Amino acid sequence: MGKLRVTLVRSLIGRPERQRRTIAALGLGKLNSQVVHEDTPSIRGMIRRVQHLVRVEELAGE
Repeated sequence: MGKLRVTLVRSLIGRPERQRRTIAALGLGKLNSQVVHEDTPSIRGMIRRVQHLVRVEELAGE
């Protein structure tokens, strides 16, 4: 499995608590913060829940 770089690109102001917790569980805090995760079904599911708030890039060769 590859890796995914997840970047928070939209603000959490006014977002439901469930979305805020999902962003925190992904390890994102401030706007434009980035994390790298293994490409697993659980991570993909979390990203799908907040896809309107994040940008996802697949990292090849790592």
